[in-house]
Amino acid sequence: MYAYCARRTGDLNLAEDLTSVVSLEAFRRRRKLQLSNTSALLWLLGVADNVTRNAERSLYRYRSALARVPPPSDRASPEDDAINHIDAQEALARAIEALRPLSQAERDVVLLVLWSELSYADAAASLGIPIGTVRSRLASARQKFAAITIKPTLSE
Repeated sequence: MYAYCARRTGDLNLAEDLTSVVSLEAFRRRRKLQLSNTSALLWLLGVADNVTRNAERSLYRYRSALARVPPPSDRASPEDDAINHIDAQEALARAIEALRPLSQAERDVVLLVLWSELSYADAAASLGIPIGTVRSRLASARQKFAAITIKPTLSE
């Protein structure tokens, strides 16, 4: 089967895969098979023929689909991607630092409600707490944020 699939496809790796498919199909249909002669070779070659034809059709469809996909336009350079990644990492570090004064419970609520934009009910369900607890933790976090943002100076 392997040699037949290899000759048929011209690809040794694909032939290995197709031989596995032929074997699986033969095993799957073993109870229904009624051979007219003592050799199953002709039947297996028929299965291999169908399997390789299906693989060729799939490959043709895949290549056709790829041909229809427009090429990427104005793709950012790898340098731009690296800079954007560094910027995103720095912004994330600043945001995590801003969350540091909050308790873990308040952080969880802020991450779910404010960052992930979950509803209070969804956040409560996610955390396994009542909605009122979500509201109070979020209010507490907002108060802490306000206190950090509006720090009185010594001259006032």
